[in-house]
Amino acid sequence: MKLHELRAPEGSNKKPKRKGRGIGSGHGKTAGRGHKGQKARSGGGVRPGFEGGQMPLTRRIPKRGFTNIFAKVYSEVNVGDLEIFEPGTVVTPELLKEKGLIKKIKDGVKILGDGELTKSLIVRAHKFSKTAQQKIEAVGGKAEVI
Repeated sequence: MKLHELRAPEGSNKKPKRKGRGIGSGHGKTAGRGHKGQKARSGGGVRPGFEGGQMPLTRRIPKRGFTNIFAKVYSEVNVGDLEIFEPGTVVTPELLKEKGLIKKIKDGVKILGDGELTKSLIVRAHKFSKTAQQKIEAVGGKAEVI
């Protein structure tokens, strides 16, 4: 199949229903809204989650725990992902972002121990897991905490 041979599936390109365009259209007069009531009015309807006055589900379910707004969020990179660099490279958070291994530096970068490393690198990051540090140093590299 080639790009110029692509077509939409049969029946997928339907014209939209034109509402409020006379009784002959089948969607005239009330335009599918029925007669009177809250949902028939312009701007009518209820807010999302409203259950007709019944206690909403979000308020019935018990709440647990909390979110620490001061918690540090680290961008995580696995040791196996560092294989793209040449031996002897100084790997910094800025370089990781430039290469597309992380999108944002956030509160720092943490190197995790998943994967294998065969090249000797000098890795500078804010945090290292124990296995990541062992794997970097096992191949003759350095794990430097910024």
